[in-house]
Amino acid sequence: MLQAVAGSELPSIPKEQALVLPLETVGIADIPLVGGKNASLGEMLQQLSPQGVRVPNGFATTAYSYRHFIKAAGLGEKLQLLFTDLDVEDLNSLRSVGRQARLLMLQTPFPQDLQDAIAEAYDRLCQIYGADTDVAVRSSATAEDLPDASFAGQQETYLNVHGLKAVLDACHCCFASIFTDRAISYRTLKGFDHFDVALSVGVQKMVRSDLAASGVIFSIDTETGFKNAVLVTAAYGLGENVVQGAVNPDEYFVFKPTLMQGFRPIIEKRLGTKEIKMIYDIGGTKQTKNILVPESERCKYAISDDEILELARWTCAIETHYSNVRGKPTPMDIEWAKDGITGELFIVQARPETVQSQKSGNVLRTYKLDDRGEVLVRGRAVGEAIGQGEARVILDVHRIDEFQAGEVLVTNKTDPDWEPIMKKASAIITNQGGRTCHAAIIAREMGIPAIVGCGDATQRLTNGQAVTASCAEGEEGKVYAGRLGFHVQETTLDRLPKLKTKILMNVGNPEEAFGLSSIPCDGVGLARLEFIIANHIKTHPLALIHFDEISDPQVKREIATLTALYDRKSDFFVDKLAHGIGTIAAAFYPNPVVVRMSDFKSNEYANLQGGRQFEPEEENPMIGWRGASRYYDPKYREAYGLECQALKRVRDEMGLTNVIPMIPFCRTPEEGRKVLAEMEKHGLRRGENGLQVYVMCEIPSNAILADRFSEVFDGFSIGSNDLTQLTLGLDRDSALVAGLFDERNEAVMQTIAMAIAKAKQNNRKIGICGQAPSDYPEFARFLVEQGIDSISLNPDSVLKTILELAKVEEQVNQTL
Repeated sequence: MLQAVAGSELPSIPKEQALVLPLETVGIADIPLVGGKNASLGEMLQQLSPQGVRVPNGFATTAYSYRHFIKAAGLGEKLQLLFTDLDVEDLNSLRSVGRQARLLMLQTPFPQDLQDAIAEAYDRLCQIYGADTDVAVRSSATAEDLPDASFAGQQETYLNVHGLKAVLDACHCCFASIFTDRAISYRTLKGFDHFDVALSVGVQKMVRSDLAASGVIFSIDTETGFKNAVLVTAAYGLGENVVQGAVNPDEYFVFKPTLMQGFRPIIEKRLGTKEIKMIYDIGGTKQTKNILVPESERCKYAISDDEILELARWTCAIETHYSNVRGKPTPMDIEWAKDGITGELFIVQARPETVQSQKSGNVLRTYKLDDRGEVLVRGRAVGEAIGQGEARVILDVHRIDEFQAGEVLVTNKTDPDWEPIMKKASAIITNQGGRTCHAAIIAREMGIPAIVGCGDATQRLTNGQAVTASCAEGEEGKVYAGRLGFHVQETTLDRLPKLKTKILMNVGNPEEAFGLSSIPCDGVGLARLEFIIANHIKTHPLALIHFDEISDPQVKREIATLTALYDRKSDFFVDKLAHGIGTIAAAFYPNPVVVRMSDFKSNEYANLQGGRQFEPEEENPMIGWRGASRYYDPKYREAYGLECQALKRVRDEMGLTNVIPMIPFCRTPEEGRKVLAEMEKHGLRRGENGLQVYVMCEIPSNAILADRFSEVFDGFSIGSNDLTQLTLGLDRDSALVAGLFDERNEAVMQTIAMAIAKAKQNNRKIGICGQAPSDYPEFARFLVEQGIDSISLNPDSVLKTILELAKVEEQVNQTL
């Protein structure tokens, strides 16, 4: 009897006894029948299609059909015998047993009833999509896609499969792939019995992404565990290159809370190199092949903003559905594809994310390098740990038996065949790949630091060379020469005391923002635009506005290269600045994020690309043309306008209204009004859409005239460095008078006390964004006694200062 379930026209038999099931008839409860991958596809077809999520249809062979094949051919005892003497730590033993097991499976024909069931299901698919329709044939193990073990890539996948014979052959190969070396090793590592796991095969209509693009999505930040961002990666062609790490894809971050409110919060876009793409091998001897991507296509984003946002909305819908089904938050790992013929997007896989979602949220573990050394290689950091050992460069997977436990694996890229040695590595370094490639996923799961997409690591590092791989310094991973000292700090977060004084954080680097947001605090008291401008924009804003007037041809070429994606060069400034501000604002949302507008001095601006042509030479830039005095000046106001445009985009388009702009070095209230007038020209009107504007209190006039400044601004932030410098009349950059610099000087403390008192009298918020409170407990006590609203600290001081301030507040309360 033909055992397939496809609808009312076929005999009604229990699912548990079916050989083949249409995907639309299965759901998440059917993992024991069709494995995690196929159950998830069916679940989305049934439950999420009504919400607009598109999933290609198909069918799945069942666990029953796999066991039927094993039993009918009498393979069980033969396989058990093969595995009797298996030692997965012995690579030769692993390879021998795996090879024999696969050969045994492949040399055994499918039972006729299974062949007939697959033929019937494939014929039904061809009636929908056309004769000999092209399909993807993927393995789906019954132990796959569990919340604590992904099993991703352990078995085989076959793309661009045409015709019944090819489908049957691919299904047969998938069955045999349950015994790949990597699958055997991974099951042993995770404690699964090889013979308790069955294999289902999913046969799904191919999405013609070979003519468009594809990629991977995570509904959680893969490095930090930040839960409010969707990470979308994209490259041209079929998705295998992204999954395997053969290309460095584009990366896009979307902020979930305001996305669901109807905004367009793409908070970051990073262009990948996308050197190759996988396409159909039409007329060739293989199913697929890789070709080079034209240079003109590499320097463009693979998908549009509208497509990024649609994928992000689908991701939120999928995550919400699975969280409801499981009864707990369930971050998701998703694969998507764009059909180059229809232009439609599709979800082709979805599974629970298995690394960040399993981590404890109560313990903050921080790695810190104690030393620095020569940087040998740079790439994308995976994880936030540090590893070290002797480098082992291996370019061929057939030579992995040369690898010794504790070494640093250095290779071009990895795939599941490398996993038997990856678990033994102290760190992994690859030439290729992005943060969603195979090496990155497995490294996270195993808790191993990895640096991917280095480009030339296999040329720069040599066997036996002692190296330290650091992923603890932001998004850029660095490989240092030698074994450098480092330490690990662990802090239990659920035992921290509650304070009356708000504790904020100073954040400059957007790349660190998601990770820093896990440190308990009440928001950001100082986000400096200078870091974003110097490190991400690198170019003077006036050089972008007046690009055609740049006199130095070399500078002009460098700026042209940097801004190649932008027809109007000034848009580059706005775009990069908006992404930087948006990332920091999203990381700490909905808590306030105080963004200090640019405060470079003229000598610092001159060092930006093209800057010397637009900057004056000043004898003392520290007290010269800086801060507010630039913003309304005819010589600079159009550059300040770019900052305002970026800020407006963050608040209005991204929906991040927790951003509070702050004006630095504002000498008089009249100057403050001029700055606010400039902001209004660009749609930033104080009081509209909840917009507050703060001012730095860093000049004695800010404290002396705090009553009048309160009429102009909504709050103050004390900049203790400049305030100390200008109160005592000393240059803090001069080593000759450095010994006189002390925030605890009586004149400085009286000035601060005056500012706090006047701000309070005028019902204005006032905080401090200097290091002094964490360096000097008596200074912190003084601030608390004066009634300061908030203290903003460098990240490494936050936890220590919370503990110290708890004692101070208790002492102050006892004396009141």
